[in-house]
Amino acid sequence: MASSSPKQLPYGRQTIDDADVAAVMQVLRGDWLTTGPAVDAFEAGLGKATNARYAVSCANGTAGLHLASLALHFRPGDAVIVPAVTFLATASAPHLAGADVIFADVDPATGLMRAGDFEQALSRAGDRKVRAVFPVHLAGQCEDLATIRAIARSRDITVVDDACHALGTRWGNATVGDGQYSDMSVFSFHPVKTITTAEGGAVTTNDPALFESLRLLRNHGMQRDPSRFAQADMAFDADGEVNGWYYEMAEPGLNYRLSDIQAALGTSQLAKLDRFVATRRALVADYDRLLKPLAPRVRALARVPQCIPAWHLYVVLIDFAAIGCSRGQIMKELRGRGINTQVHYVPLPMQPYWRARSDGTQFPGAGDYYARALTLPLFPAMTAEDVKRVVDALTEEIGA
Repeated sequence: MASSSPKQLPYGRQTIDDADVAAVMQVLRGDWLTTGPAVDAFEAGLGKATNARYAVSCANGTAGLHLASLALHFRPGDAVIVPAVTFLATASAPHLAGADVIFADVDPATGLMRAGDFEQALSRAGDRKVRAVFPVHLAGQCEDLATIRAIARSRDITVVDDACHALGTRWGNATVGDGQYSDMSVFSFHPVKTITTAEGGAVTTNDPALFESLRLLRNHGMQRDPSRFAQADMAFDADGEVNGWYYEMAEPGLNYRLSDIQAALGTSQLAKLDRFVATRRALVADYDRLLKPLAPRVRALARVPQCIPAWHLYVVLIDFAAIGCSRGQIMKELRGRGINTQVHYVPLPMQPYWRARSDGTQFPGAGDYYARALTLPLFPAMTAEDVKRVVDALTEEIGA
């Protein structure tokens, strides 16, 4: 009898239950499908979960980064600081909004930008005005928020957290997204993230002006508030009543709206956020314990003091030269065992677009991190037995 295929473990996946399905079905049977009351409810729930004054939902995390960038109204000669290790969107979004991108190196043990990396990147700005810094909370761990914020404030630099990995992460007495150390925080609700809306994102802020700008920009820059109309002769009839068809474009925007279908799923998922985070932390503790015997050839990411991560990813750093096996070979062998892995991320300065625009700056921390990084499976439906299976397979493949 042929042996059955091994159970497949993706590196990450959504966890959907009957309550999620029921929430979506309720919207499908209702009157609203696009942006409506379910979006309002989701934004209120997200604001409560992050302790933020305002939450603006949008189509995905990339849209959130772009909205945050557009809200800053970059001018020629403006620049932003972005860590070298992150997903493509962190740099593409402000660049498409008109800013030059200056990359900062990262800690090779965490993949996170340090305060010194931030300052070194600032020293390369030349005559460009650095308007914003985009700290990236890689894998769910946050950077030194207080120090980065202090440096930014001293130079009138806006802080925009790329918190797409960090919903539920805490740093000291702060919750990522609550605005204590940033002006805007951007979240993603892609299926592999802590909660999902299938596709979706959001920006949180405590600044009412940024909030209004974000809401306009995600909906074509369309203004429907009569108190803000600039053209009274067109907006109002002879009796002073608002013409029902009338709207104004306050500034160019895009259709980055979230649908009620997605928002209903998001609200249902938010109810499970604490449980999802607790499960991820427990699985990470299992990984940490079982991987200790593989040190120094295999190490978990170094941990950031004061940070209590919500752990989106479990990344290990492997000395592939010491084990005499390439990363690609290890990934192929694990995939044959039903264990799917990934790499987060190819450093952005190594990408062809940015390499062609390089000033020759080297990023040794990012290079060291990338050379060793491998992301192992982590998602709430995993069990302790799944973690042991992954570690046992990795142990056999590296010949420990």
